[in-house]
Amino acid sequence: MVGKLFHERPPRAGAALLDPGCGNGEFIEGVLRACLTNGWPVPWIIGVEQSPSRAQAARRKFADRGTVEIREADFLQPAHEQFDYIIGNPPYVAITGLDRDERDRYREAYATAIGRFDLYALFFEQALRLLRPDGRLVFISPEKFLYVETARPLRELLLRHGVEELHFVAEATFGNKVTYPLITTVGAAVGSESTRLIRRDGSAGSIDLSTADSWQPVVEGYPTAREPSSLRLADVAIRISCGVATGADGVFVLPTAEVPRELERFAHPTVSGRQILPSREVVLESSLLAPYDAEGRLLAEHRLGALGGFLNEPDRRQQLEGRTCVGSKPWYAYHDNLPLGDMLRPKLLCKDITEAPFFVLDRDGTLVPRHSVYYVVPADPTDLDALAEYLNSAEATLWLRAHCQRAANGFLRMQSQVLKQLPLPAGLAESSARLRLATRDEALLLV
Repeated sequence: MVGKLFHERPPRAGAALLDPGCGNGEFIEGVLRACLTNGWPVPWIIGVEQSPSRAQAARRKFADRGTVEIREADFLQPAHEQFDYIIGNPPYVAITGLDRDERDRYREAYATAIGRFDLYALFFEQALRLLRPDGRLVFISPEKFLYVETARPLRELLLRHGVEELHFVAEATFGNKVTYPLITTVGAAVGSESTRLIRRDGSAGSIDLSTADSWQPVVEGYPTAREPSSLRLADVAIRISCGVATGADGVFVLPTAEVPRELERFAHPTVSGRQILPSREVVLESSLLAPYDAEGRLLAEHRLGALGGFLNEPDRRQQLEGRTCVGSKPWYAYHDNLPLGDMLRPKLLCKDITEAPFFVLDRDGTLVPRHSVYYVVPADPTDLDALAEYLNSAEATLWLRAHCQRAANGFLRMQSQVLKQLPLPAGLAESSARLRLATRDEALLLV
């Protein structure tokens, strides 16, 4: 990363360098080594660290370095200094790790603090505010900002400054922490439409990010001009969603053969991701006990009957009451709501994490998918086979490979927001248009 920072632009006398969130000073050490090895002038280096213990450790490490200043401070507070070089590993803290006051304060101060933002996006924004117009920034961060909708403001901001290079590094870079790291080099390329790309397999190339909302398809080399129609999978589906999370599958999920007779009326055949096989078969071996009626409404406790007695067994009751959702829901409710009215229809199922995307049919509409399964419920059940054929086609697979998030070892992570945007071929698009017109005409007649 230090080599990228100084590539063809070594530090000059009087240059200023910033390491935000400097920790114990590893990047600062790298900068000092590079300057010593190459005979470059050492820039004035400022390291900012919020943790008192790490800031103190960094001060001790560089106590004899007059060109290094370590500040114990919150980097996201207002600042006005300008720097020629910025390098670092910003903290990865999801919105769930922040309290309400922090979220509100950041939303007011940062354009990148939208939706379910992460602190590393805010570090990018603050660092770019402090970067001189001809400066360069090199950060290592998760790659998610390439494609998640909440990172759109960050992508727009980066483009304005010029993205010089995207370098995907090994998944094991941070040991057991799976972050799918990416080194981003920004600046010194303003106005250029070309960004260098280095993939995890070592292959390289150049891409143009300037015309893409999501950068993932461009990185994957997907030819966006191939998209066959303006209609998407969401236009022919009444629901595209992840399956239900109970928060206690060990209580609610039983082997079908072991469901007591008195609980059979509460039981639905259920499927998890591991039960959907690459052979397109579904292993049916489990049942889900549902304290909900046929439309997915939670039953009153006095209506649970035998299921209430089963769930009230001390060990089960203790496990159910220990879930985080119980603070806002009855003790026997699922973590998620259960939309049985939509779910128990003919549908298509796919694993949430898969080496290659594929879809299987639940033609009878009897299966309840759990949280490791995504499901697509067509508005017109007669479209089921045509949709299955298309979703399992090479064309749809290519699109999904280009647009889905990455999981470990090259696997894909399916998401409802991505599935909804899958373009439809002309035939299915025409069918959808006819269905929407018929639905609209029926509504007008009712009015």
